[in-house]
Amino acid sequence: MIKKAITLLLLILAVYWSFLAMMPSKISDVNTAENKFSTERALVHLKEISKAPHYVGSEEHTQVRQYIINELKALGLQVELQETFSLTGFGNLSKPKNIIARIPGSNNSKSLVLLSHYDSAPQASLGASDAGSGVVTIIEGIRAYLSEGKTPKNDIIIVITDSEELGLNGADTFVNKHPWAKDVGLVLNFEARGSGGPSYMLMETNKGNANLMKAFVAADPEYPVANSLVYSIYKMLPNDTDLTIFREDGDIEGFNFAFIDDHYDYHTIKDNYERLDRNTLEHQGSYLMPLLHYFSEADLSNLKTEVDYVYFNMPMFKMVMYPFAWIWPMFIVAVIIFVALIVYGVKKERLHVKEMLLGFLPFLSGIIASGFAIYALWQLMLWMYPQYNDMLHGFTYNGHTYISAFVFLMLGLCFWFYHRFYKTNNTSSLLVAPIFFWLIICGLVAAKLQGASFFIIPVYGALLALFVLIRQKEPNLVLLGILCAPMLLILAPFITMLPIGLGLKMLFIVGVLGALMFGLLIPVFGFYKHKNRLSYVSLGISLVMLISAHFKSGFNEDNAKPNSLVYVLNEDNNTAKWATYDKVLDDWTKNFLGDNPTDATTASDNTFASKYGSRYSYVKEAPLKKLESPKINFQRDTVIGDFRYISMSIVQQRQINRLDLYADKTHTFKDFTVNGVEVEKKNDFAFKDRNRSRLFTYYISDNDSLNLEFSVPKEQKTKFQMFESSFDLLTNEMFTVPEREADMIPKPFILNDAIIITKSIDIN
Repeated sequence: MIKKAITLLLLILAVYWSFLAMMPSKISDVNTAENKFSTERALVHLKEISKAPHYVGSEEHTQVRQYIINELKALGLQVELQETFSLTGFGNLSKPKNIIARIPGSNNSKSLVLLSHYDSAPQASLGASDAGSGVVTIIEGIRAYLSEGKTPKNDIIIVITDSEELGLNGADTFVNKHPWAKDVGLVLNFEARGSGGPSYMLMETNKGNANLMKAFVAADPEYPVANSLVYSIYKMLPNDTDLTIFREDGDIEGFNFAFIDDHYDYHTIKDNYERLDRNTLEHQGSYLMPLLHYFSEADLSNLKTEVDYVYFNMPMFKMVMYPFAWIWPMFIVAVIIFVALIVYGVKKERLHVKEMLLGFLPFLSGIIASGFAIYALWQLMLWMYPQYNDMLHGFTYNGHTYISAFVFLMLGLCFWFYHRFYKTNNTSSLLVAPIFFWLIICGLVAAKLQGASFFIIPVYGALLALFVLIRQKEPNLVLLGILCAPMLLILAPFITMLPIGLGLKMLFIVGVLGALMFGLLIPVFGFYKHKNRLSYVSLGISLVMLISAHFKSGFNEDNAKPNSLVYVLNEDNNTAKWATYDKVLDDWTKNFLGDNPTDATTASDNTFASKYGSRYSYVKEAPLKKLESPKINFQRDTVIGDFRYISMSIVQQRQINRLDLYADKTHTFKDFTVNGVEVEKKNDFAFKDRNRSRLFTYYISDNDSLNLEFSVPKEQKTKFQMFESSFDLLTNEMFTVPEREADMIPKPFILNDAIIITKSIDIN
């Protein structure tokens, strides 16, 4: 009994250690040595640049830019601004103003770029984490580096981009238009998709990763959190970073360092100075300093290779890596050992065919029941708490409580199923089924998803445990626990990382992966006679967690409800309406939409949508306001051959922030230039094969007008639909929209708090 308790404690400690080792537990203060990174010194800058939303075109955006310039100049750096129009593949046009500085190196070699962005997301985000944290990490890191007074071998280029949130426009202008871009050998990019948690290293490379990984390990960051599966998951997410442009357009490799926990703060006004996890910022600094020292001296021209490595972090070992070439040999050896152990066990009469076959029942039952139960329960939660649908992040404020609840639900189900098959001498036979299925998984990932091939490491631990179970009539339970511990150290963080990274809609993964892991713990749990008691305890804890989640399901000042409201004036038919994206209306939106608004989900003019697919949900007629309409000026309209060539301007008559231009998908454009930027052609035509009618969105700074030059077939009846938007619904004197209550915030990812004029432009 004592050994069982010790072993259970050992497994719990392994899980705890797997999370504890991922990031620092304390921060560096202002008394830290001058040549060391100090989180508290970095926080001084963060407090200044996250006082207000600072999206492109806002007054605060200019103030933040000037603050960063001043701080870099105070470090003795010469700073330049790169400013030009950019239209990226996201269909967003803007005029980013990049902040660039350079520390000359001693050799004429490739340069190291330190990268982040200073714009916040339109239009309410304070941007403390995304990406104020990256900006201040670089400022403080460069200060500490320069304090040593040494000259680096490689040039160090600091690039604080603009318009990242709009479509990576700042990175586009640097990579494709700045002369320094051709000198870049490596990029370290600091980002955020939440306000806390460990920072994950996400590699960007067009070729193999072996040399990058060798260099990363050689730099020896204290808390590396990375694995070769994470980048595959990262590519599934609906976002990119500036580093993507460096890789795609410049064939420049690099490392992203991004934290994703507390995802509900992302792009909201709650992404503030107070809510940024201090240990997370310390983690970013713990990456930057060793990598800055290493790569400022390393040969950055020798990082490309065709060889790929499997890699993963693990407490005590930090990073473990090996070549892709080992994947199949390791898998084949594991299969051979497995078959040999079965033959050996049957001969020794420690394995029994019937018991091995019966072992598939609790294992598969645990996987299926856990996955299905969690999926069904989450759908029930969405029905019971419809307000969750208004959190477009897909991760609720009580999301961590749900993860814990479903982990214990999985444990309860698995303990219950295995209790039904308990015998005093069948533990070794019960382990065969989990190993068999894990080998199938490893074979599949070896063929299709090589980055996940480190899954074979826990299998080797299970094979060793199976050998011990066969060899010893009374195996040492503590030894078996030690053999199971590496599996927990490697895989336990995935239980939280996956639903945080992919959203709570993927909570069923907690059940499936958890049950798969439970199977590899059978060398220990198989000896527990009263697994039903552990089942009841686990299910009880799960119920308590669900009750706790219920009491946290509402909104308050700390965990505020995202809501939305826009005013839309249609100049074509001289009508106006209030519109919202909310699924559940609250007292603030009901002031304008009432208790019985019109369902707008199927309306033909429901144009705007976010990357999460949100569209207007309800509308209601609104009073007409006399807004200044944009002027349409034509400078050229000429037919040459089969095409009509047109130059025109859309000139705003009020202070606006955004202009969207749409045209029917059937419209053909031979050429199209926007504010001097030529739209990329596909099969000799611009905007070819569009999925929808949107052409592009123009985010305005410096009050620049929109100038268009395009050519169309001379017989085409071209018609544009324009949406001109200002972000001043709550401050415009023509409207009386009250401030939100303390438990409400502007909904992110959408055009919100906006006054919109829509107008057709017919070119007859």
